[in-house]
Amino acid sequence: MTTDQETSLADLKQVVAEFVHERDWEQFHSPKNISMALAIEAAELMEHFQWISMDESRSCCDDADKLQEVGEELADCICYLLAMANQLNLDISTSLQQKMKKNRLKYPAQEFQGRYGHKHQLSEIDPPQGNDA
Repeated sequence: MTTDQETSLADLKQVVAEFVHERDWEQFHSPKNISMALAIEAAELMEHFQWISMDESRSCCDDADKLQEVGEELADCICYLLAMANQLNLDISTSLQQKMKKNRLKYPAQEFQGRYGHKHQLSEIDPPQGNDA
């Protein structure tokens, strides 16, 4: 078994592609079906954190059994993301880097440091300080 530092995205995409191919599941792996399966797996991941506080959700790493379960759901999500990338012949690294460029423009660090939300919401969340003119 290898770690994140030792495994490339290409390696992981190949593992998923081989798994799918060995079972002749390409016929079922349309973008529609994969996206639906991903949503279901994401919901199963969310289920582990439903009805608990943010602090409780952060402490799941203190429970080895819980962390194992969460890791399996996360792996299911990653498998479907990789299957989607394989199906659509998308380069994940390129897609991610392009999206992060857009995110940096949309959420400049100096405006969003320690805050979240959209630009139009910031005035509601954190009104600008200054003159009351």
